Amino acid sequence: MTTHPNPGEIIVRLMTPADLPQVEALDQACFSDPWPRGAFSYELRPDSNSLCLVARDSSSEQEPIVGVIVTWLIVDEVHIGTLAVSPGYRGLGVARRLLASALLRASKNGAVKSLLEVRAGNNQALKLYFGMGYEAVGLRPGYYENNHEDALLLTLDPIDIRRMEALI
Repeated sequence: MTTHPNPGEIIVRLMTPADLPQVEALDQACFSDPWPRGAFSYELRPDSNSLCLVARDSSSEQEPIVGVIVTWLIVDEVHIGTLAVSPGYRGLGVARRLLASALLRASKNGAVKSLLEVRAGNNQALKLYFGMGYEAVGLRPGYYENNHEDALLLTLDPIDIRRMEALI
């Protein structure tokens, strides 16, 4: 995949059913244990507590969807279900914008803190999360089914709305 050092405008918006083929392909390209077929469609149901956002590169016709995030609002907590960015767009701030956008939207719906699990060996993701203020609060041994890798449990408490606004 080509690296895009000068992408066009990155636009973050709600995911739609029309995005599903690209979102599923992106998930397959990014993870060794992608979500099952139909999982993203399930998250788009109107009765779900999910918030699904995508990032688009306005200048790319070949790769318009370059990132995705799925979150769940559970009482006053937003749980990050998945966050993926196309390999050619990593390091350009796409994940940070997606995460900040999701946290801001969730805070407007009552979220005051955030929780997620991340592979203990995923240094790139850990750098992102720690840089946004998340802290490690626990370990889930053997959490990932495909290779039994441990997951770190991270929290962001509270969500700093001004900081998130500055990131999008």
